[in-house]
Amino acid sequence: MTQAEVISDVLQEDAAALNVCPFEGPEKLLEVWFAPSAEDVAADDDEFDEKIGVKRSGLRRVKRETWEEMLDIVKCKVLSVIEGIEMDAESSLFVSPHKLILKTCGTTLNLLGLPKILSIAAAPPPLLLSVHRLWYSRKSFMFPERQQGPHREWTEEVSFLDKLFGPGHEKGHRGIGAAYTVGSVNRDHWLCYVTAPPDEDDEEAAEETAKEEPAASSAKETPPLQQDFTLEILMSKLSAPGRRPFFFPDSPPLAAGSEASASPHHTRGQALSKEVGITDLFPESQTTLDAFAFEPCGYSANGLVRHDQGEGYYTIHVTPEEGWSYASFECNIPLPTASSSSSTPAASDKMPDLEILIQRVVNIFQPGHLTLTLFVSSNADDSPIETAQRTFFKALTAKALGFNYKRVDKINYEFGGYDLAFASFERKAGWEYQEHQPDWKVVVEPTLNS
Repeated sequence: MTQAEVISDVLQEDAAALNVCPFEGPEKLLEVWFAPSAEDVAADDDEFDEKIGVKRSGLRRVKRETWEEMLDIVKCKVLSVIEGIEMDAESSLFVSPHKLILKTCGTTLNLLGLPKILSIAAAPPPLLLSVHRLWYSRKSFMFPERQQGPHREWTEEVSFLDKLFGPGHEKGHRGIGAAYTVGSVNRDHWLCYVTAPPDEDDEEAAEETAKEEPAASSAKETPPLQQDFTLEILMSKLSAPGRRPFFFPDSPPLAAGSEASASPHHTRGQALSKEVGITDLFPESQTTLDAFAFEPCGYSANGLVRHDQGEGYYTIHVTPEEGWSYASFECNIPLPTASSSSSTPAASDKMPDLEILIQRVVNIFQPGHLTLTLFVSSNADDSPIETAQRTFFKALTAKALGFNYKRVDKINYEFGGYDLAFASFERKAGWEYQEHQPDWKVVVEPTLNS
């Protein structure tokens, strides 16, 4: 029996006896905005990058070595880089001109990297002194006792953030932070810390005044901001067929001196993405995908996807071990929250709607439990959140999925300028996957009177 097979079959309670260290799959997600849009940070001295065909502005002017100094504090490394028209993806770091997203798993120290991020942004270039918005979120940890620094307890994380964004920082170009626990605290739940723009009250007052007064003609009108959309699907208790492809007991070691993009880990990651259907999540012709297969198990992928409104990202992380199996999917690609067609599934060369995307992701990993969150900027009168909740339910109870879930939690939140849809689902009892058959079957347990 190979090492990977031993790890894949070990149960959580037996990990200590076998001297196998459990791995914390649920990630810490830190997102910092320094302006409402990329246009707000453009400067006359921005340099044109011939490789990507656009000017680099704002945070995209920062050298990779500088970001690596920050990641050293966080205790993670850049495995590879893909450059897009609107953003760069460096492993789990996404850099746009006006915002930065850092998503890492394990025992990394994301919050300790935040002061360095603020320092980098405030240095010329890009000289971004104000924090427009900040989000920090994570699912409840499986092994909280293994965390380090401020991540040992949610109260410690909130205390750390309050020192930067708590009361007293109103005049320091930063909004005031607020902490939330979303979902049942005695089962999987989601933790979130958010700040609003420092001048949000002034903005809201101006908007209300504008509604009451006749619109005045102006030679220059500010274009409306693109709706911000972030979907997370956080999955645990993955099925055996959903976990098995992510074990690589015979992975060759990384060749010394070779380019990361040509490493066997990347080659295997790209091949696996095709094999399990990750390349079919979005149209391949519109996607630049970078995938990495860890040894002896695990997987990470970043994708940049071109769409009608610009460019977005998606990121996937997989921890396949039996006792603590976990997979996550996140994207900021704006999708219709209501199904755009009948029951006909979208072709892989067309952009999916929200329902189809959820089903594609869930079919790959077949989780026993999953949590979905959708953050949408509420810059319209009618919020799509309740429509999204109906789509969550429809996607996970559809006969076409081949197996069925029950919803165990549903919560809608309204933050300053954003709405959140949160829902948790569990696979219904009695469904068991048959490895050598394409369908799921109902298993009826015998009773004492049978």
